[in-house]
Amino acid sequence: MAVACRKTLQSRRVGSLILFMCLSMGSTATIRYSVAEEMESGSFVANVAKDLGLEVGKLSERGARLVPEGNKLHFRIHRKTGDLFVKEKLDRESLCGKADPCVLYFEIVLVEPLQSFRAEVRVFDINDNAPIFLNKEPLLKIPESTPLGSRFPLQSAQDLDVGLNGLQNYTLSPNAYFHLHTRFRSHGPKYAELVLDKPLDREEQPEINLTITAVDGGSPPKSGTANIHVVVLDVNDHVPQFSRLVYRAQVPENSANGSFVVMVTAKDLDEGSNKEITYSLAQNPETVLQTFQINSQTGEVRLRGPLDFEAIETYDIDIQATDGGGLSAHSKVLVDVVDVNDNPPEVMISSVSSPLAEDSPPQTVVALFTIRDLDVRVGGKITCFLKEDDLPFLVKPTLRNSYSLVTDRSLDREDVSGYNITLVAMDTGPPNLSTETVIEVLISDINDNPPVFQEESYILTVRENNSPAIFIGKVYAEDLDLGENAQVTYSLLPPKSGDLSVFAYISINSDNGKLYALRTMDYEAIQSFQFVVKAADGGLPSLSSQVTVRVVVLDDNDNRPMILYPLQNGTLPCNDLVPRSAEAGYLVTKVVAVDGDSGQNSWLSYHLLKATDPGLFSVQRQNGEIRTLRQITERDPMMQKLAIIVQDHGQPALSTTASLNILLVDGFSEPYLQFRDPATHSQKVNPSTRYLVISLAVLSFLFLFSVTMISIIHIYQKIKHRDKFTIQEHFYDDCNFPNNLVQGGGDGSLSQPCAYDMCSATGTGNSEFRFLKRFMPNFPFPQATGEVKTEDGCSLPPDSNRNRSQGSEGHARVSDNYM
Repeated sequence: MAVACRKTLQSRRVGSLILFMCLSMGSTATIRYSVAEEMESGSFVANVAKDLGLEVGKLSERGARLVPEGNKLHFRIHRKTGDLFVKEKLDRESLCGKADPCVLYFEIVLVEPLQSFRAEVRVFDINDNAPIFLNKEPLLKIPESTPLGSRFPLQSAQDLDVGLNGLQNYTLSPNAYFHLHTRFRSHGPKYAELVLDKPLDREEQPEINLTITAVDGGSPPKSGTANIHVVVLDVNDHVPQFSRLVYRAQVPENSANGSFVVMVTAKDLDEGSNKEITYSLAQNPETVLQTFQINSQTGEVRLRGPLDFEAIETYDIDIQATDGGGLSAHSKVLVDVVDVNDNPPEVMISSVSSPLAEDSPPQTVVALFTIRDLDVRVGGKITCFLKEDDLPFLVKPTLRNSYSLVTDRSLDREDVSGYNITLVAMDTGPPNLSTETVIEVLISDINDNPPVFQEESYILTVRENNSPAIFIGKVYAEDLDLGENAQVTYSLLPPKSGDLSVFAYISINSDNGKLYALRTMDYEAIQSFQFVVKAADGGLPSLSSQVTVRVVVLDDNDNRPMILYPLQNGTLPCNDLVPRSAEAGYLVTKVVAVDGDSGQNSWLSYHLLKATDPGLFSVQRQNGEIRTLRQITERDPMMQKLAIIVQDHGQPALSTTASLNILLVDGFSEPYLQFRDPATHSQKVNPSTRYLVISLAVLSFLFLFSVTMISIIHIYQKIKHRDKFTIQEHFYDDCNFPNNLVQGGGDGSLSQPCAYDMCSATGTGNSEFRFLKRFMPNFPFPQATGEVKTEDGCSLPPDSNRNRSQGSEGHARVSDNYM
């Protein structure tokens, strides 16, 4: 199958494939191929492996690659099969111009061991360009007295092809006055001359139109045409005469623009305007017009553009002298470009082995390179050496103009980690020109240094209620090795207990060590935790180190003060009784509030926001005690309403408002406890409205009951399914954090999380309170005329003075998790 495909590719090629190999001087071999231009990309050229005598697959094993001699590679090699293909469509004209033969040079470089083979591909021309005339409509002015046999040079046609495919002949359209004669230039394309066969008569035919056709030698041939317009002039019987038929000049290729080349002179025997001669570069190729210019009055030829001996060695210039009557004569100027040593040697690196193992023995090949000098005639011999003398390397010649860079002694990476080797290529001139090329060779390292953290341990802070995936800090470890041995990767180590929940709350960027909090932190649940970060390098074997990271959660003022007493649930009014016989400073009651935050965020202050009589009662700022400011009189209203605002000290501060009613009575009795605001119950309720409200309440209860039962069943099934897993949801349970999540102080704050029930009792003392039942025995709650409710019930002793003495601390801190 592969043979059939190869034959198909060969049959599609325009030119035949010529393969031959020649042995040059000594044992050096150059592989030579040939292809036709315009071959499509991917066209088969030859099998390199077969020509090199290598087995199939050896090119792939030895990492074969192509290195061009110029700046661009036009071929590619299939390493597995050894086939050489055209990389992109080849255009001989753009590659070599008029140069023939057109040869592309490259090297085939193999490694393990390092070896190179020189190869060249000759690109044959095909007839893909037609001859063209730069001036499609040339104008000739010929006097009617011109003698028979006079010749008139015409513009040369330009054909980019070479050889037989280039310009071969000219033809002229049939006419009675002229025939065509083709001539050759010593350097340049063929050109045609019009030869006069019949005398011209301006009165008979003042203008003549001719068509000239340029034909190349391709198969099939291609052609181009131009329309010649001949204008017959009146009598001017003398034609300008040049002093020479051919002028010669030599110009160095490094001459500047405007440099003098040669001067041409012509004379005319006529008088007046017919004697005035004008010089011009008549029918010349575009390259001549771009390189030279002539003074139309003096005939001085000077440089207009740069010369390059390596591109064009000789110019053939056609000079035209025209008198005032329109008669013209032609002469030639042959300009030889003199080569000078203006091109320094070029160093082309074929292959570099870098990084180089520091245990490489002497004479190890480090690089392969070739040197080329375009000034082959004047540049002389090329020498190559190292600019620095103390480097452990030396240059050895291998083939003609090919060299290798090898080690001269042992290397030590700990001493020098890399070298910048400067190669100097110098010709013998004159003048001596040189080129410096730097080859960078790195010395490879081994993995002998573990990553080292900058700190022995890290302490990071994060404020509670943070956004998920927020950046909280960074750890950094440095590795003194190089390359992959110095690439540090960070990871979180699981706790020794085996719990994995830390990975759900903390994440680390494995590349840069940045730490992120994946979930929102709650200071009231956890104040700090720690974990271990591992830093491992990319060496084989990998080395690593560990560091402990402690995260401290900062409190945020995210909890409003909660009123524990008086109750603010809006069911029963909270009425406190004050005897009218109370003196100034009498303790009426105490507002009790707690804040789930800590520190300054939990410091509470109490203020009187609104009162029926602002001058009758005052609120202690620190403990919330409400006392009388003066003695109660008979004129004071029986119902006193107070609004107390409780505010913490956070930024910004949060507050809660408590409302209570105070009854001024002559003595304590049960009926006062059931006191209602007369305005609230002054209106009578319509019986039909009452029945409608009861019906809606029953329907709402049934709906809520159904939703509750469905939710309970769903939660039960979910909990039953979750029992199969060992990882719990609560972060502080998974990580075995301490249970004392809330700290207590000596300022009246709660020292442990508590739960409370409300109870009320009526006593026979001077005041009456509602209290909280605490399910922990040691809570310092204020005592009043009633006792704290126990497991058996509520009893309220009438000792109100005890309430005044023990109720001085009015704010406490309770965790949100238990409110």
